[in-house]
Amino acid sequence: MNLDSLQERVGYAFRKPDLLQQAVTHRSHGNGHNERLEFLGDSVLNCVIAEELYRRHPRLKEGDLSRLRANLVRQESLHQIAQALELGSCLRLGEGELKSGGHARPSILADALEAVFGAIFLDGEFAAARAAITRLYRPLLDGLDPKSPGKDPKTLLQELMQSRHVPLPVYAVVSTEGAAHSQRFQVECTVEKLGVRALGSGASRRAAEQDAALRVFEQLRK
Repeated sequence: MNLDSLQERVGYAFRKPDLLQQAVTHRSHGNGHNERLEFLGDSVLNCVIAEELYRRHPRLKEGDLSRLRANLVRQESLHQIAQALELGSCLRLGEGELKSGGHARPSILADALEAVFGAIFLDGEFAAARAAITRLYRPLLDGLDPKSPGKDPKTLLQELMQSRHVPLPVYAVVSTEGAAHSQRFQVECTVEKLGVRALGSGASRRAAEQDAALRVFEQLRK
Protein backbone atom coordinates (compact mmCIF):
# COMPACT_ATOMS: atom_id res chain seq x y z
CA MET A 1 0.00 0.00 0.00
CA ASN A 2 1.70 3.16 -1.22
CA LEU A 3 -0.21 6.17 0.06
CA ASP A 4 2.38 8.58 -1.36
CA SER A 5 1.50 7.43 -4.87
CA LEU A 6 -2.20 7.73 -4.06
CA GLN A 7 -1.71 11.32 -2.93
CA GLU A 8 0.01 12.08 -6.23
CA ARG A 9 -2.84 10.57 -8.22
CA VAL A 10 -5.46 12.41 -6.16
CA GLY A 11 -3.47 15.64 -6.47
CA TYR A 12 -3.43 16.49 -2.79
CA ALA A 13 -0.62 16.15 -0.21
CA PHE A 14 -1.90 15.45 3.29
CA ARG A 15 -0.52 17.32 6.26
CA LYS A 16 -1.97 14.55 8.42
CA PRO A 17 -1.37 11.26 6.55
CA ASP A 18 -3.24 9.36 9.26
CA LEU A 19 -6.46 10.78 7.84
CA LEU A 20 -5.76 9.23 4.46
CA GLN A 21 -4.89 5.92 6.09
CA GLN A 22 -8.22 5.98 7.89
CA ALA A 23 -9.99 6.81 4.63
CA VAL A 24 -8.69 3.64 2.96
CA THR A 25 -9.44 1.41 5.97
CA HIS A 26 -12.55 -0.73 5.58
CA ARG A 27 -14.57 -1.68 8.65
CA SER A 28 -13.58 -5.33 8.14
CA HIS A 29 -10.01 -4.33 9.04
CA GLY A 30 -11.02 -3.26 12.56
CA ASN A 31 -11.19 -0.03 14.48
CA GLY A 32 -10.25 3.28 12.91
CA HIS A 33 -12.22 2.51 9.76
CA ASN A 34 -13.56 4.97 7.20
CA GLU A 35 -17.33 5.01 7.73
CA ARG A 36 -17.47 8.41 9.46
CA LEU A 37 -15.20 9.93 6.82
CA GLU A 38 -17.42 8.42 4.13
CA PHE A 39 -20.45 10.14 5.70
CA LEU A 40 -18.62 13.48 5.66
CA GLY A 41 -17.21 13.02 2.19
CA ASP A 42 -20.62 12.21 0.75
CA SER A 43 -21.95 15.58 1.90
CA VAL A 44 -18.91 17.47 0.64
CA LEU A 45 -19.13 15.72 -2.73
CA ASN A 46 -22.81 16.58 -3.15
CA CYS A 47 -22.12 20.22 -2.35
CA VAL A 48 -19.19 20.51 -4.76
CA ILE A 49 -21.00 18.79 -7.63
CA ALA A 50 -24.10 20.92 -7.04
CA GLU A 51 -21.97 24.07 -7.21
CA GLU A 52 -20.21 22.91 -10.38
CA LEU A 53 -23.48 22.09 -12.13
CA TYR A 54 -25.03 25.38 -11.03
CA ARG A 55 -22.06 27.29 -12.44
CA ARG A 56 -21.69 25.29 -15.66
CA HIS A 57 -25.38 25.15 -16.60
CA PRO A 58 -27.03 28.47 -15.70
CA ARG A 59 -30.19 27.73 -17.69
CA LEU A 60 -31.03 24.31 -16.27
CA LYS A 61 -33.98 23.99 -13.92
CA GLU A 62 -33.72 22.56 -10.42
CA GLY A 63 -35.11 19.17 -11.41
CA ASP A 64 -32.57 18.70 -14.22
CA LEU A 65 -29.72 19.83 -11.97
CA SER A 66 -30.82 17.35 -9.31
CA ARG A 67 -30.95 14.47 -11.80
CA LEU A 68 -27.52 15.31 -13.17
CA ARG A 69 -26.06 15.47 -9.69
CA ALA A 70 -27.68 12.16 -8.73
CA ASN A 71 -26.04 10.49 -11.72
CA LEU A 72 -22.65 11.98 -10.95
CA VAL A 73 -22.54 10.98 -7.28
CA ARG A 74 -23.94 7.46 -7.71
CA GLN A 75 -21.84 4.39 -7.01
CA GLU A 76 -21.05 3.72 -10.67
CA SER A 77 -19.44 7.15 -11.17
CA LEU A 78 -17.48 6.94 -7.92
CA HIS A 79 -16.32 3.43 -8.82
CA GLN A 80 -15.11 4.66 -12.21
CA ILE A 81 -12.98 7.38 -10.60
CA ALA A 82 -11.70 5.02 -7.88
CA GLN A 83 -10.55 2.57 -10.53
CA ALA A 84 -8.67 5.31 -12.38
CA LEU A 85 -6.93 6.18 -9.11
CA GLU A 86 -6.05 2.50 -8.50
CA LEU A 87 -7.64 2.97 -5.10
CA GLY A 88 -8.20 -0.76 -4.68
CA SER A 89 -4.49 -1.40 -4.28
CA CYS A 90 -4.41 0.97 -1.31
CA LEU A 91 -7.34 -0.41 0.67
CA ARG A 92 -6.87 -1.91 4.12
CA LEU A 93 -9.24 -4.85 4.33
CA GLY A 94 -9.95 -7.65 6.75
CA GLU A 95 -8.97 -11.20 5.85
CA GLY A 96 -12.46 -12.13 4.71
CA GLU A 97 -12.76 -9.18 2.34
CA LEU A 98 -9.28 -9.81 0.99
CA LYS A 99 -10.18 -13.41 0.12
CA SER A 100 -13.49 -12.41 -1.48
CA GLY A 101 -11.98 -9.70 -3.68
CA GLY A 102 -13.11 -6.70 -1.68
CA HIS A 103 -10.42 -4.53 -3.22
CA ALA A 104 -12.35 -4.62 -6.50
CA ARG A 105 -15.90 -4.42 -5.12
CA PRO A 106 -17.65 -1.29 -6.50
CA SER A 107 -19.42 -0.46 -3.22
CA ILE A 108 -16.21 -0.63 -1.17
CA LEU A 109 -14.29 1.46 -3.70
CA ALA A 110 -17.04 4.06 -3.97
CA ASP A 111 -17.30 4.37 -0.19
CA ALA A 112 -13.53 4.66 0.16
CA LEU A 113 -13.37 7.45 -2.41
CA GLU A 114 -16.02 9.40 -0.52
CA ALA A 115 -13.97 8.84 2.63
CA VAL A 116 -10.91 10.26 0.86
CA PHE A 117 -12.92 13.37 0.02
CA GLY A 118 -13.93 13.64 3.67
CA ALA A 119 -10.32 13.26 4.76
CA ILE A 120 -9.19 16.01 2.39
CA PHE A 121 -11.93 18.28 3.77
CA LEU A 122 -10.71 17.75 7.34
CA ASP A 123 -7.06 18.12 6.38
CA GLY A 124 -7.28 21.10 4.04
CA GLU A 125 -10.81 22.46 4.49
CA PHE A 126 -13.45 22.97 1.81
CA ALA A 127 -11.27 24.69 -0.79
CA ALA A 128 -8.88 21.74 -0.92
CA ALA A 129 -11.71 19.22 -1.16
CA ARG A 130 -13.41 21.23 -3.90
CA ALA A 131 -10.19 21.43 -5.91
CA ALA A 132 -9.58 17.69 -5.66
CA ILE A 133 -13.16 16.72 -6.49
CA THR A 134 -13.48 19.06 -9.47
CA ARG A 135 -10.14 17.84 -10.82
CA LEU A 136 -11.08 14.17 -10.53
CA TYR A 137 -14.59 14.75 -11.86
CA ARG A 138 -13.52 16.98 -14.74
CA PRO A 139 -13.78 14.24 -17.42
CA LEU A 140 -17.31 13.36 -16.29
CA LEU A 141 -18.34 17.00 -15.96
CA ASP A 142 -16.87 17.97 -19.34
CA GLY A 143 -18.54 15.04 -21.06
CA LEU A 144 -21.94 15.67 -19.52
CA ASP A 145 -24.87 16.19 -21.88
CA PRO A 146 -27.45 18.29 -19.99
CA LYS A 147 -30.12 17.27 -22.52
CA SER A 148 -29.62 13.63 -21.54
CA PRO A 149 -29.44 13.50 -17.75
CA GLY A 150 -28.83 9.74 -17.74
CA LYS A 151 -30.67 7.26 -15.57
CA ASP A 152 -34.01 8.37 -14.23
CA PRO A 153 -34.57 8.75 -10.45
CA LYS A 154 -36.61 5.53 -10.10
CA THR A 155 -33.77 3.52 -11.64
CA LEU A 156 -31.17 5.26 -9.49
CA LEU A 157 -33.21 4.60 -6.34
CA GLN A 158 -33.73 0.97 -7.31
CA GLU A 159 -29.99 0.49 -7.83
CA LEU A 160 -29.28 2.13 -4.48
CA MET A 161 -31.75 -0.22 -2.73
CA GLN A 162 -30.21 -3.24 -4.41
CA SER A 163 -26.69 -2.17 -3.40
CA ARG A 164 -27.88 -1.92 0.22
CA HIS A 165 -29.82 -5.20 0.03
CA VAL A 166 -33.05 -3.42 0.92
CA PRO A 167 -36.51 -4.23 -0.55
CA LEU A 168 -37.51 -1.99 -3.44
CA PRO A 169 -39.52 1.17 -2.72
CA VAL A 170 -43.31 1.22 -2.83
CA TYR A 171 -45.23 3.91 -4.72
CA ALA A 172 -48.80 4.92 -3.89
CA VAL A 173 -51.04 7.61 -5.37
CA VAL A 174 -52.07 9.97 -2.57
CA SER A 175 -54.29 12.32 -4.55
CA THR A 176 -55.38 13.34 -8.04
CA GLU A 177 -56.56 16.87 -8.70
CA GLY A 178 -57.87 18.81 -11.68
CA ALA A 179 -59.88 18.06 -14.80
CA ALA A 180 -59.06 15.04 -16.97
CA HIS A 181 -57.02 17.12 -19.42
CA SER A 182 -54.99 18.89 -16.73
CA GLN A 183 -54.66 16.48 -13.83
CA ARG A 184 -52.05 16.77 -11.10
CA PHE A 185 -50.93 13.61 -9.35
CA GLN A 186 -49.36 13.32 -5.90
CA VAL A 187 -47.49 10.09 -5.18
CA GLU A 188 -45.77 8.85 -2.03
CA CYS A 189 -42.57 6.81 -2.29
CA THR A 190 -41.77 4.70 0.77
CA VAL A 191 -38.71 2.65 1.74
CA GLU A 192 -40.22 0.91 4.75
CA LYS A 193 -37.07 -0.80 6.03
CA LEU A 194 -35.15 2.49 6.18
CA GLY A 195 -38.08 4.52 7.48
CA VAL A 196 -37.86 6.97 4.59
CA ARG A 197 -40.74 8.42 2.60
CA ALA A 198 -41.38 11.43 0.39
CA LEU A 199 -44.15 12.98 -1.67
CA GLY A 200 -43.77 13.84 -5.33
CA SER A 201 -46.07 15.56 -7.79
CA GLY A 202 -46.45 15.72 -11.55
CA ALA A 203 -48.78 15.97 -14.52
CA SER A 204 -48.84 12.17 -14.76
CA ARG A 205 -48.52 9.32 -12.31
CA ARG A 206 -45.15 8.40 -13.77
CA ALA A 207 -43.84 11.96 -13.43
CA ALA A 208 -45.03 12.10 -9.82
CA GLU A 209 -43.34 8.77 -9.07
CA GLN A 210 -40.08 10.05 -10.56
CA ASP A 211 -40.30 13.21 -8.46
CA ALA A 212 -40.94 11.20 -5.29
CA ALA A 213 -38.12 8.78 -6.10
CA LEU A 214 -35.69 11.66 -6.56
CA ARG A 215 -36.64 13.13 -3.18
CA VAL A 216 -36.11 9.78 -1.44
CA PHE A 217 -32.83 9.20 -3.29
CA GLU A 218 -31.50 12.57 -2.15
CA GLN A 219 -32.55 11.87 1.46
CA LEU A 220 -30.65 8.59 1.43
CA ARG A 221 -27.55 10.17 -0.17
CA LYS A 222 -27.20 12.82 2.57
